[in-house]
Amino acid sequence: MRRSDFDYELPPALIAQRPAERRSASRLLCLNTDGTLADRHMPDFAEMLLPGDLLLFNDARVIPARLRGIKDSGGQVEVLIERVLDATHALAQVRASKPPKPGSKLLLARDALVAVVEGREGEFYKLDFETDDLQAALEQHGELPLPPYIEHPANSDDRERYQTVFARVPGAVAAPTAGLHFDDSLLAAIAARGVETGFVTLHVGAGTFQPVRVDAMEDHRMHSERLSVTEDLARRVNAARARGSRVVAVGTTVVRALESATTEDGQTHAFDGETRLFITPGYRFRAVDALLTNFHLPESTLLMLVSAFGGYERVMQAYRHAVAEKYRFFSYGDAMWLPSRAAPDPTGSVGTP
Repeated sequence: MRRSDFDYELPPALIAQRPAERRSASRLLCLNTDGTLADRHMPDFAEMLLPGDLLLFNDARVIPARLRGIKDSGGQVEVLIERVLDATHALAQVRASKPPKPGSKLLLARDALVAVVEGREGEFYKLDFETDDLQAALEQHGELPLPPYIEHPANSDDRERYQTVFARVPGAVAAPTAGLHFDDSLLAAIAARGVETGFVTLHVGAGTFQPVRVDAMEDHRMHSERLSVTEDLARRVNAARARGSRVVAVGTTVVRALESATTEDGQTHAFDGETRLFITPGYRFRAVDALLTNFHLPESTLLMLVSAFGGYERVMQAYRHAVAEKYRFFSYGDAMWLPSRAAPDPTGSVGTP
């Protein structure tokens, strides 16, 4: 398959610029196991779960990762933190009219925060900040890094709504957006169904918004992201599968985390490290049985993953339906429910680690 196979026509008016009035008020497109589609709403999601299901969320918290300022040589600069390395260092994207040189200083947040450019590490700059607690400095001076397709500057409402209600581990620069649909009332309804819940941590990087620039998917190199699957959660995943219960992923980030932590024999293990797993149609899923996800950008790696899970034709048909029915797309948009994964392609690969 080629990158162009994952293109679709999306009217710009369907790109959600703001969240729904309530987290669980979004629409929900269901891809039923018999191949039909059903238009539902997120409060219906609880009744689609079965007692004993293990429902897994990503508890990563988005950090205020965007900083604006000037170079010490003059000229505006914008910094987007990709990863906090320690109390003073970070990897970041730096946008400026001319690339900053090693040793130069970036005067950020109206001179409240100064960063020295140490050099390049691949596509990122390594910056040394003049602070003894970079995470706290970002909380004080940084801006929430809304996705590039959201046109308004981040405000106080975004600071609340572009985080899940269970976000607790800071480090992501983009939200695990399928989790944005859950509020206390929906979580209570899910618990009343006898559904177990658990958490992985995967820190979404800015690379999630980078386009696939090659047409042959095997030539694409996936961005690296940090994840953690605890030993206790791995045990619970294995126990759920042993008793015949479903492992349900809330979002593509949970899928990547679990699949990265699961070996070919179907056993999930504790994992704390990096993943470059690139899931495309033909991938043999080892850990995840059902998926709740948002609608993703054309030609994106996330759409490729969902197509691998639900079946290419089935998912692209659902996207055409969503456009025709005027669903809201992307981070602040509506959701899609895939209660079962597609049958594996016997000639398929196992993805790119």
